[in-house]
Parts: sequence; structure tokens; C-alpha cells
Amino acid sequence: MAKQFPSLTKEHRAFIARQHMFFTASTAEGARINLSPKGLDALRIVSDNAVAYLDLTGSGNETAAHCLADGRLTLMFCAFEGAPLILRLYGHGQVIARGSADYAGLLPLFGPEPPGARQMIRLDIDLVQTSCGFGVPLFAYQGERPTLIEWAEKKGEAGLKIYRQEKNIRSIDGLPTGLLL
Repeated sequence: MAKQFPSLTKEHRAFIARQHMFFTASTAEGARINLSPKGLDALRIVSDNAVAYLDLTGSGNETAAHCLADGRLTLMFCAFEGAPLILRLYGHGQVIARGSADYAGLLPLFGPEPPGARQMIRLDIDLVQTSCGFGVPLFAYQGERPTLIEWAEKKGEAGLKIYRQEKNIRSIDGLPTGLLL
């Protein structure tokens, strides 16, 4: 049975800290729904009503476009090990540009900036919801894939800038992502 909360509790924070993966879901009017898995220890809790994740360069930039156009963003965490639980964070997403004062202020939460860092996404939470998770299968965590970081290292800053210009300026539906190069 689903339960709703106005903010993160101590138990929610502990559950999030144990997860190796989360999912982002976003859309804007007339756009496709984007659903993306995230790993690489990319998420940090900013407060009881805010989280942020370090967004690495990828093949698209849908979440940024949807945050700019609409703002609605949901993050979901599933227990693949241990007791079953699904935790969803609903709210308004904001893109924090790499190199901005806000980005610099949050970066210490993440440690050294990894190769390929593109921006941060901050979610201001207006609802936390838990549900049973009984239908989520059990999986054993084996580790992070090194491929994305290795790819970014090989590209280098100049190569990443070119890649972002080609692949990350507009969403697949043609919406601007607001990415500053």
C-alpha cells in the first residue's frame, strides 16, 4: 500500500544511500516521456526536500529539455536487494549549469568532478511516496560499468564539447536543452 510524505525521512535517506541505481522520468507538452536509469554514485541529498544528481554527458539530454520546458520530474528508487520497497520523489527539476556558482556550491557533495560531467539536475521535492515493491525482482549488485567515464576521458574536454554540440543542444523532440557550451 502506498504511503505519502511531504519530505524525506531518516528512513528514506538511509534507503536512498543503499541504492546503486535510480531512474528519472520527465516530459513536456507534446514531447515523448523520457525514462532513464542512473548509476555511478551520482545522487546526493541536499535537504529533506531536495536532491541533486551529477549528470554526465550522454547520447541525449532529454531531462534538461523537459526541466526547461515543463519542470515536472520524478525520481524512482527500487530495492533490488534486501527488503522490498519502491520510493518515488516527485517535484520540480532545475538544471544547474556546469561552471555556475550553484554548480560550484554543490560539487563538494560529489567529490572530484568526473570526466564527462555535463550539468547537475536538482529536484525540489513536493511529494515522497513509498510502495511495497513486491513485484521488483532480486538482483545482486556487481559493480559500476567503467565505460562512460573511459569514453569521456578518451574524448577529452574539446571532444566532449563537440559531442555535446552535436547531440545535447536539442531533445529528440526538438526542444532546447539550455546547455551552455
